[in-house]
Amino acid sequence: MTDRVAIGMQRLAIIDLAGGMQPLWNERRTVALVANGEIYNFVERRRELEQRGHRFATSSDCEVIVHLYEELGAGCLDQLRGMFAFALVDFERRLVLIARDRLGEKPLYLAESDGRIVFASELQALVGAGVVPFVLNDVAVRDYFLWGYVPEPDSAIVGTRKLPAGSFLEISLDTWAVRERRWWSALDAPEVHGNPRDVLVESLSEVGRLTVRADVPVGVALSGGIDSSAVAALACANAASDVHTFTVGYEGQDHHDESDVADTYASMLGTQHHRVVLETDLVARDFPRMCRARDEPISDLSGSGYLALMEAARAEEVRVLLFGQGADELSWGYPWAADAVRANLRKGALLAGRVGLGAYFRPTRPPRSYGALVSWALDGGGLLAGRRAWQRDLSSPASEAVFYNGLPWWRWAVRQLGLSVTDDFLERVEPVRPERHGVSADLSSRPDLAITDLLLRTYLLSNGINQSDRLSMSASVECRLPLVDYRLVETVIGLRRRIEDWKLPPKAWLRDALSEGLPREILERPKRGFTPPWRSWSKEIFAAHGAALPDGILVEMGVLRPMDSVPSPFDRFGRRAEVVMPALMLEMWARGMRELEASSLTAGRRGPGQPWTQEFVAVDL
Repeated sequence: MTDRVAIGMQRLAIIDLAGGMQPLWNERRTVALVANGEIYNFVERRRELEQRGHRFATSSDCEVIVHLYEELGAGCLDQLRGMFAFALVDFERRLVLIARDRLGEKPLYLAESDGRIVFASELQALVGAGVVPFVLNDVAVRDYFLWGYVPEPDSAIVGTRKLPAGSFLEISLDTWAVRERRWWSALDAPEVHGNPRDVLVESLSEVGRLTVRADVPVGVALSGGIDSSAVAALACANAASDVHTFTVGYEGQDHHDESDVADTYASMLGTQHHRVVLETDLVARDFPRMCRARDEPISDLSGSGYLALMEAARAEEVRVLLFGQGADELSWGYPWAADAVRANLRKGALLAGRVGLGAYFRPTRPPRSYGALVSWALDGGGLLAGRRAWQRDLSSPASEAVFYNGLPWWRWAVRQLGLSVTDDFLERVEPVRPERHGVSADLSSRPDLAITDLLLRTYLLSNGINQSDRLSMSASVECRLPLVDYRLVETVIGLRRRIEDWKLPPKAWLRDALSEGLPREILERPKRGFTPPWRSWSKEIFAAHGAALPDGILVEMGVLRPMDSVPSPFDRFGRRAEVVMPALMLEMWARGMRELEASSLTAGRRGPGQPWTQEFVAVDL
């Protein structure tokens, strides 16, 4: 600590368990670093640095950051392959460098006020330390209800934001000049030549070799689908010791349960396999804890399954757990993403005058499920939706993608939100469009690349990556996502610049690349992932916790309208109510934050305007 900067952290030791304590220093102790994450290519970078005369004090993977910085300054970021968020203090140059990895696998929250910048890996640290009071950001809350999470770089608490993925912040300790720059973007990937299958086989092989490096046991979250099965196969081929696999099953063995498939594949691989069976009453009991453990509001019910896997891994002393997130966003795993490409091509044609209203009137076939059939009927068999889409495309900015707002549940969420929140809340948020997170400069030229990029920096980042990281950290387990490796991302986008693949079957390139490594029954199975039995869970969760909504924090803060009774998670047609369950998740998260704030103040810790002390895991500049 100096008179102008203090850094601190709590370490989860994965590499160099005994010797890698932080802060890490250079040889002359003029550069200090605290870092969260893993540098996957540290072995190669360390060898190069040692050949150039650098001396290492530890075997920590993160120490390479310090020595690369000595040579390259902020340019050291280009040499790092992995997931990381770090703060580095250069005492000679009198500056602080705060940086985040390319895809945003590791978080960085910022609070900036009164000539001071405080950062932390969690919102809980900023609230618990009294850096900011717990006040909801109305615009972020509205976005949460429509997106299912708070898209980056916004944050749910007033006075905080996230340093964007692939960005750094450089602060002069003398002039207080602050420079923020985006140092990486997926859309900057150059064209890649070669057969997609051969190129991806090579890329996946390298990813598998790098992402299993650890001085602790390594496990894989195995769902029985293509993505997690591919990660398990890569881990088994490259890990230095036996691989553990963990799968989640559900009480009653309903159609959501894939644990039998995962068990069979784990047996084929020869892993140490563990099955977790989630009982509905336990999911309901632990629901508030799960919502709070995610650190920010996310309305995805699969969080309960993720948390159960993380805690099962910890119980087995497996401190690294690999997941298969990223393949769907990168490889057209969601059919609606390819539909979004078509919708944006149509929007572009409309704005250019090549098509008219007739291009939007396409009757659709009635679906089989009752809830979907009701929606289809109310939508005039697709005709009313066509007219709305035409009006939307004419009135929205040309750079604003047809993305989430093109999905039926977005429209239902907008309608239900208008009936659920207060008029004052709507008035406060009305000037800011929730669709702003779907803007892309590449939309008119290459909508397929634009949609890929949007998937990576919205749903994958703020839902999949965020909750897997926070839930794993809450269980003292490190989550790694091999299929989010930036080189793999650049490879796919580079191939896509030359060969359009969005009209092919879902994950066509990936399936082809994995065809010799995975059994046919895995390759041909429809996508499920860790999809929970949401209907039975919702009923049980509301029976246990729904009473928190009518007079809860959201009502108190003027977000929700006052309620006379506990709302139902389903509408009168039996469909999911798009606002009610997210509201309960937000309420549980808000209660956790308020309790944290209250306990911090009760313990006599720093409140707003009081001096900073070293006891908090954050940085004050």
